[in-house]
Amino acid sequence: MHSIASSAGPRRLFATSILARLPLAMLSIGLLVHAEHLTGSFAAAGLVTGVYAIALGVGGPLLGQLVDRRGQTTVLLVSASVAAALLVAIAVQPVGEPLAVLLPLAAGIGLAEPPVGACLRTQLPALLSDPSAVRAAYALEASVVELTFIFGPPLALCIGALWSTGAALAAGGIVLLLATTAFAAQPASRSWRPAPAQRRPRGGSLRAPAMRTLAIVLIAVGVLLGADEVAVVAAAKTLDSTTAAAPLLALWGVGSFAGGLLAARLGGGARTAGGLALVLGALTVGHLALIPAAGSVVALGGVLLLAGATIAPTEATIYAMVDHATPAATITEAFAWLATAMAVGGAVGAAGAGLLVDRAGPTAAFALAGLAGALAVLITMLRSRTLAPRQAPVVILADTDTDQQLAEQVAA
Repeated sequence: MHSIASSAGPRRLFATSILARLPLAMLSIGLLVHAEHLTGSFAAAGLVTGVYAIALGVGGPLLGQLVDRRGQTTVLLVSASVAAALLVAIAVQPVGEPLAVLLPLAAGIGLAEPPVGACLRTQLPALLSDPSAVRAAYALEASVVELTFIFGPPLALCIGALWSTGAALAAGGIVLLLATTAFAAQPASRSWRPAPAQRRPRGGSLRAPAMRTLAIVLIAVGVLLGADEVAVVAAAKTLDSTTAAAPLLALWGVGSFAGGLLAARLGGGARTAGGLALVLGALTVGHLALIPAAGSVVALGGVLLLAGATIAPTEATIYAMVDHATPAATITEAFAWLATAMAVGGAVGAAGAGLLVDRAGPTAAFALAGLAGALAVLITMLRSRTLAPRQAPVVILADTDTDQQLAEQVAA
């Protein structure tokens, strides 16, 4: 953490990357309320946000591949410009606009969303030569990003209430463009160069077994988080405290923020597959504790604060493993795939929890989250060998004289 704060260059890069990701935390809720305002239907609004989420999952790795081939500057500037233009375009659509117009705009926004987070994580090993400092930086980054998810959705709703839902999206697009441009203008981003093309594997980053393991684990973690988000809202409603849902989720984020800061101070999280399994175990146990706490808003808030403290350290541990999990020529794509994995898992978890809440109540949704966490632990243990750091090939220097004598004996 000290390494980031002590140098102006890394500090500006870090700050602009966080600011560029604030609008992204606003988009899901911003698109939902704006689409509902335009169509008068939550079902149609849900379809718009669903298309956006799918496009985001597809576009992230594709843009990551482009960064690994072309560098960061052009890809970030072009993608941010396109995303900002599309956000303004959907913001000015009139009430009654058909889905045939809204869906392509939402898809374009998702496809063009600049991979600022992946680009920052790609640069950290070069900015901080000390491995422990890199791990601490991953933990700090995972922690601070939680603040965008704490403040982003309320900010979008506040702008929507004060001005309009379209103004919230337009403002997000402008901030996205300006902050991404500021990030891309930093010397570290402009000077970053992709690895030589001949070293890029044909199958991309997912060709590496370790990357497949990390992606599957993050899908399970995403299911846990997505299911618990829905379960917390449902539990608050069951307790006749619907207004408590937002503060409860904020406590969850504050816990993650605090846990990430603590992990940064302690070296950045676990370093081995066994350590990752332990961190995932803590994540699972902490969130399973929400089941007995679901009968009280106060108890639920306390457990969410503690359970949230395991989220950022888990993400930081996984991010720190990417450097050894995939060739350098696919590093940006790899980080983008992890973001996609988390998003896919979150969508599956939210959808599954929604069905369970309707049929069996919030306890069943909390149980689904716990099952996903246990699955993440099991996958990590079963595929632990894939997560071992790649070893450099051992070079054996031959004794020329001895080899020649052996050859003469064989010839005789």
